[in-house]
Amino acid sequence: MVYLDSAATTLQKPVSVRRAVFSAMERMASPGRGGHRPAMLAAEAAFHCRQAAAELFHVDDPENVVFTLNATHALNLAIKSVVKPGDTVVVSGYEHNAVTRPLAALGCNIKVACAPLFDQETVLAAFEEQITEDVSCVICTHVSNVFGFILPIEDIARLCREKRTPLILDASQSAGSLPVHMDELGCAFIGMPGHKGLYGPQGTGLLLCGEKQATTPLLEGGTGSLSALQEMPAFLPDRLEAGTHNVPGIAGLLEGIRYVKRRGEGAILRREQALVQQALRGLSSVSGVTIYAAQDLAVQAGVLSFQVDRLDCEEVGERLGQRGIAVRAGLHCAPYAHKSVGTEERGTVRASFSDFNTPVEVRAFVREVSRLAV
Repeated sequence: MVYLDSAATTLQKPVSVRRAVFSAMERMASPGRGGHRPAMLAAEAAFHCRQAAAELFHVDDPENVVFTLNATHALNLAIKSVVKPGDTVVVSGYEHNAVTRPLAALGCNIKVACAPLFDQETVLAAFEEQITEDVSCVICTHVSNVFGFILPIEDIARLCREKRTPLILDASQSAGSLPVHMDELGCAFIGMPGHKGLYGPQGTGLLLCGEKQATTPLLEGGTGSLSALQEMPAFLPDRLEAGTHNVPGIAGLLEGIRYVKRRGEGAILRREQALVQQALRGLSSVSGVTIYAAQDLAVQAGVLSFQVDRLDCEEVGERLGQRGIAVRAGLHCAPYAHKSVGTEERGTVRASFSDFNTPVEVRAFVREVSRLAV
């Protein structure tokens, strides 16, 4: 099978990730729940994973790295720590439902910084216009999960600092391939999954918390610390980590982060962009295919959306799957992105690449799309 759905989950993992997961299942118990060796081994794995994440994402204190179930969990923690019911919040026109649904549930007034696809300059101008004195928070994705559009997050973060407005960053599609530096961005929170660009197992995620940032737990329960109290501890990470940790997942995530650090974010991004460029060249010669790609691929990460003009996108995805090509079709949990581009009626077919894809696989993908478009 040619797997081109890494924007959902990277299927191919480094061998070290799989080994770490199996080893943890055999050797590790629950961190902070005992002084015996299995518990201590789990505590060491959790500590080393926090430390590795803090180094990769430039977080001053590893204790400000919180383990979550996924990016949605991380973003809900962030949003409900900063945003109050009825607040006015600014988002980009490319947000995922992991951002917009929690805001809708809080009854927020959502202001959208609308801008054309792949136009970073207009995105920044839209944020500058929308961030007014009544705005309590800005939430922005780093990379669109539908189109691979890299938003100018460094400039947006600078704007938020100037206006003294908290920024929450969704790094779901950028962590592991683009620089995400907490110290430089000055975000209130950064949320990300472990199972995408960090090559960890499903059921893992990270929330990076800003220094002295107030936090609100979503869950209350055991932490292995201050057990006599009936309130969650005031300190991180315990305040946001109720219950037993996903230790096999954390052990695997540690190895995924180590892989990214060895390989280098820049090298991974260049490989993904080269594969996108190859796919774009191939599909551009196929009549009856509409492609959503940047003229300058420097503003597009490893995601390419397209449509086959005579077929529904879901049908294209199903037929490609039958032919051994794994892609995703539809709205991709991001209706805001489709409204911004005008694809909300049909959706798109999305091919998304990882560091483990090859030019041979891209040629197979282009060949099968060409056959469908005839």
